[in-house]
Amino acid sequence: MLSEHQIQIRVGYHEVDSMGRLYHGHYFTYFEKARLELLRASGRNYRDLEEAGHFVVVTQCGCRFLAAARYDDLLTVRVVVGEVRGARAEHEYQVFNQDNLIALGHATLAMVDRDGKVRRLPPSWRTAAPSGDDPE
Repeated sequence: MLSEHQIQIRVGYHEVDSMGRLYHGHYFTYFEKARLELLRASGRNYRDLEEAGHFVVVTQCGCRFLAAARYDDLLTVRVVVGEVRGARAEHEYQVFNQDNLIALGHATLAMVDRDGKVRRLPPSWRTAAPSGDDPE
């Protein structure tokens, strides 16, 4: 699997708050879109994973906002796969408005089965980034 990818997203009018700034919750949607496109660029998709009985859940996420984005801004969202250990994969996000870094995000994902039991990530995911020795 690729260890990094980036996409572009244009801020929609419906995504801004009463001050004309991108509502903070939409950054997490943008992170998800970048992660989905990373998976797609690696030749996979969530539908195939789920049909095989593998489900990805977010166990932690956060964002640090550095500057505002506004309606019609064309943003670049970069996702980088960090540490991959056992059932977990760390993802880091950067959001740029032109050359300006406006947000830094992170998410921890875990793999579970149909019953919600934690399962090791498939080997193709574990080769994407540095791995630890945690046998989770």
